[in-house]
Amino acid sequence: MFNIKDSIADVCIYGDSPAAFSAAIQLARKRLQVVIVTPEAHVGGMLVEGLGASDIGNHDFDNSKAVGGIAREFYERIAQAYGYSDFGFYKFEPHVSSNVINGWLREAGVSVFTNWEIRTTSKQGAQIVSIESTEGRIIQADVFIDASIEGDLMAMAGVSYTWGRESNDTYGETLNGIRAESPYRNFTLPIDPYVKPGNPESGVIGTIIDEPHGVPGTGDRRIMGFCFRMCLTDDKENQLPFTAPEDYDSRKYEIYRRYFAAGGADSFFSPDINQLPGRKTDLGSWHDLSANLYGMNYGWPDGSWAERRRIYAEHKNFTQGLFYFLTHDPSVPEQVRRRWGPWGYAADEFTDNNGWPRRLYVRSARRMISDYVINESHLSTRPDRPVVCDPIGVAFWPPDSHHVRRIVRDGVAYNEGFVFPEKDQWQPFGISYQALVPKFDECTNLIVPGCPSSSYVGYGSLRLEWTFMVMGQGAGSAAAIACRKRIPVQDVPYAELKQDLEADKQVLEVH
Repeated sequence: MFNIKDSIADVCIYGDSPAAFSAAIQLARKRLQVVIVTPEAHVGGMLVEGLGASDIGNHDFDNSKAVGGIAREFYERIAQAYGYSDFGFYKFEPHVSSNVINGWLREAGVSVFTNWEIRTTSKQGAQIVSIESTEGRIIQADVFIDASIEGDLMAMAGVSYTWGRESNDTYGETLNGIRAESPYRNFTLPIDPYVKPGNPESGVIGTIIDEPHGVPGTGDRRIMGFCFRMCLTDDKENQLPFTAPEDYDSRKYEIYRRYFAAGGADSFFSPDINQLPGRKTDLGSWHDLSANLYGMNYGWPDGSWAERRRIYAEHKNFTQGLFYFLTHDPSVPEQVRRRWGPWGYAADEFTDNNGWPRRLYVRSARRMISDYVINESHLSTRPDRPVVCDPIGVAFWPPDSHHVRRIVRDGVAYNEGFVFPEKDQWQPFGISYQALVPKFDECTNLIVPGCPSSSYVGYGSLRLEWTFMVMGQGAGSAAAIACRKRIPVQDVPYAELKQDLEADKQVLEVH
């Protein structure tokens, strides 16, 4: 096992996402000394922070055929944890996933150091020599992998990156930038947005941003909304009750009152959307009005640790108050209170954080800009779409980007930004290894499976937890080859990488 006092490893993986443990296990199986350091308290990303309902086989297309290698093994181990022997069990409780991942890492002999916030990197030319934590701990390695969603190691290493929405002109796209129309998951009921109904001079109510719609197709720094993937239960023997935050103010939830008054009680999102084992639920948010908070997260991608903690706390405060509002406020229709009343926080989940996920569902943050950028053309159904000659896995999901803000349009509340095209408008594509490595003159020993080189639209197809596992395994195999050959990560021979991944049952194409 790696001792952090030794400070030297073959490969150092930074981050907590599914790409982190997947890369680590792949490297350990290649008999390299690997260490994971993460600013979070747990490894596994959203797999251990409430996202227990995987986006596999739950739409009108079968993307399970793209799940191979370590990703497939993860779901097999989940099934075994519940006493099932077959692949295809895609729903699980957070603590079960955490036990599977931690046990797997111990079995592989991977050392993990949590609460390790990066402060700086040391480089010689285009090569990272070491990274240092805010507490002054230093780790040296031959190859580094940034498996974080935020890309903090990548950014500190001087690698080019961006965040937010590019203009459609940047990569010749049609789905990027400000959306002319956002019909998907938008309000079908007219909700007055003003403090004094009908009076724009009175200002806007909570969750609405008072700004113009903007020019369709132009870029901005907005990113899709965050939420918590709450693990709730209706089992009274395993439940913590909904309580109000200390500064609870029901006026924050005026838009919910107006939504109900307009007739939205029957269509309002339910706590039992994604049923999990153990009488629990993964509370996803993607509806016209839910627990998604649009516009409250713009400072996250390039933010300091303090700024991210502030954004986390703001989201937690609002969401905690929302649950209390839905179950206690007399203005909430009885059928809604009856639907939400039996639920509470699962007492046996997130026990180190009073039943709350330790991590927000960060759907988008930084993205690397390399010589190869995954964009709308890669998932296009056009016959002239780019041919991917070096896939390390397959992305099999539409460009899925939630709304980025709630504004006033035509005198009513309007959600702007959701992208989720119909099945005949996209197709699966190979994830090029080139999208995981920086420009050669910027860094030669860093691989980035957590926030690969992609446009905002392209990243929308990559951001699934199982796809992070796929990219993590690809990064692990490439790092092992780079270490053994003592070559830049950009020079890893694809023929050798392909052979290695195929031997480990990675899916490199689907028909």
